[in-house]
Order: sequence, then structure tokens, then C-alpha cells
Amino acid sequence: MERIDIYTDGSSLGNPGPGGYGIVLKFRNNRKTESQGFQKTTNNRMELLAVIEALKLLNDSARNMEIHIHSDSKYVINAVEKKWVFGWEKKGFKGKANADLWRLFLNKYPHYNIKFHWIKGHSGVEENEVCDNLAKKAAEGSKLKIDHGYIKSQQSRATLL
Repeated sequence: MERIDIYTDGSSLGNPGPGGYGIVLKFRNNRKTESQGFQKTTNNRMELLAVIEALKLLNDSARNMEIHIHSDSKYVINAVEKKWVFGWEKKGFKGKANADLWRLFLNKYPHYNIKFHWIKGHSGVEENEVCDNLAKKAAEGSKLKIDHGYIKSQQSRATLL
């Protein structure tokens, strides 16, 4: 079975603060990178958004391949590998952060044969270092998008207080 390796990282300069994600996708001898920055967000949102955006890069033929996602985010890895996110979904994500992004992830996840791999950040894994740099540069960029999900969650939280 053919294999696609995806490396992802998220960053925020302050938590919350400007943030970004970086992706390195490797298939056969091809390598593609992607990144995007946001005005105000959190590190966990960017870690998860990196995985979602990486899955969006895949075409239909990837459904018949092994997708190996490498991340230094225990938040993302544990939520999926320990099946926490599926319990959160059953409870409607009540009280859980980033429900909007987890819903997007769960819409993509069942369509692929995904294996997650945790890698220690800043440990010299070339692709992870590239992702880290992409994410940081995106967060420092001048064309920052608005993270509408983050803003909405903060507005909802404020009405509860």
C-alpha cells in the first residue's frame, strides 16, 4: 500500500495571540509545504488546524493509501489515539475547546487510513523543524486571517460569564 507522510505543527505567539500552522506533505519523491497565519488564536487550535488543512490537501486517490501524520502535539495525538474525541462528539463537545475544529476533523478522518505518530518537538526531525519554521513565520506574517472559530468561542464564553 502506498504511503503519504504528513508533518504538521502549530504555533501561537502568545496564547492567545497571532498564530499559524505549517505542513510538510511527502509522497513518493514529491514534497509540498503549506502555511497560514491568523491574527488571534491559540497553539492548540493551530496544531489541530494544521492536521485538518493537511487532510484537505489530499485527493480521492489518497483514500486507498496509508496516511501517516507526524505531530509534536500531544493534544491532537492523544485526543484521537486515546479516542477522547469520539466521546466528546457523543456528548456534543459540551465544555470542550475547539469543538468547531474537532467537527471539521471528524468529517475528514473516516475517509482515510490514518496513523498518528508523536514526535518530540525541536528534536532535529527535519520535516518537523520545517513545519515549526513555517508556522512561526506565518504567525509573524502581514497577511493574517481571522480565526472566526476562536472569536466565536470567546464571544460564547463571555456570554456565560
